[in-house]
Amino acid sequence: MAATPPRTTAQPRRRSPYPWLQPGVFIGSLAPLLSLLWQWYEGMLGANPIAQAQNQLGLTAIVFLMAALACTPARLMFGWTWTARIRREVGLFAFFYAMIHFLVYAFLDLGFDWETLLEDIAKRPFITVGFVALLLLAPLALTSTNGWVRRLGFRRWQGLHRLVYLAGALAVVHFTWRVKVDTSQPLTYAAVLAVLLGVRVAFWLWRRHTR
Repeated sequence: MAATPPRTTAQPRRRSPYPWLQPGVFIGSLAPLLSLLWQWYEGMLGANPIAQAQNQLGLTAIVFLMAALACTPARLMFGWTWTARIRREVGLFAFFYAMIHFLVYAFLDLGFDWETLLEDIAKRPFITVGFVALLLLAPLALTSTNGWVRRLGFRRWQGLHRLVYLAGALAVVHFTWRVKVDTSQPLTYAAVLAVLLGVRVAFWLWRRHTR
């Protein structure tokens, strides 16, 4: 009689060392929106609440976009693996706030006037640049799932998602042209973006040299 092969047991699924990380990021990422809604309800947005809401939402979108772009450089420089766990979530919130920023402008500011909206996009450079940045973020948000990585293949998916740096640059230009006078804040974000891109390029050159 043949010997019965030993029974194998399934390997236990490895638990994340930070089970609270992604839920915590999700809850924290909603805080700017909840704060804005509270300010709106309490009448704390000043004489022009729609413009103030647009400004806050746009700034929040840029902050999240820079945070998403910082995840990979942080892993490369400091060996932080946890940043890879939240990069997708933070990037999606960047698109989320950018989209609300646009919708507040289109619906609350212009009042569903599509003719004026298209005219603004075509003739006002800072709106044109901001709208292109939003269009670039849209396919990145759509293809952020593991299923799309499999459909596109990792290399094509990775190449597509490098457009996030172009979207970040356009968002900074949009911010700079929007404020017009005091450009210190948008230039700060431009410097941050340059550093993050510089880190990626430096590590790419180093890896190519070591190969």
